[in-house]
Amino acid sequence: MEYPHQPEHITLVITHSVLADKQQEYERWLEAIMPEAALSLGHLGVNVLRPVHGEMTYTVLIRFDNLVNLYHWIKSDRRKARIAELAPLLSAQEHIELRPGAAFWFTPASAAHPAPARWKQYLVTLAVIYPSTNLVPWFWGLLLPAAKGTHWGHLLNDASVVALVVFLWMPIVTRLLKNWLSSQR
Repeated sequence: MEYPHQPEHITLVITHSVLADKQQEYERWLEAIMPEAALSLGHLGVNVLRPVHGEMTYTVLIRFDNLVNLYHWIKSDRRKARIAELAPLLSAQEHIELRPGAAFWFTPASAAHPAPARWKQYLVTLAVIYPSTNLVPWFWGLLLPAAKGTHWGHLLNDASVVALVVFLWMPIVTRLLKNWLSSQR
């Protein structure tokens, strides 16, 4: 069976409004479900954006290599069993969205808050990508000078930049700039 062209990856964006007195139980629930998701075929990683400023909204970003593998996780018995445990911890039903590519970084915490302006998304992404694409090749050039100009050196640089952006910089920067990103100015 052939599938239509798919983005490089797809992200399941899950928003949970947690009851104030159930936050610790919810954190334990996350600790249990995340390793189970990681066992799924095509799983690329997970990030949890925890509440700030007294809010109780968690946003869970689960990346998969394609829509088919994501669908298998969503329909899995393991996930269904964990989701059954979730209802008493939430103040509202979970909200799920699918986002292709890197769009997940700018997903609003709730439908009441619009996504940041595109120019803000552009500036934040540029602010993260530009230094990374300059520092990483410099770093690897010092550590592994033989990699310069090779295909494997290019792969090492790209893999390092993507890992830094996805797992370190974007979670930090979007959390630090949350108020600016969500403002309408």
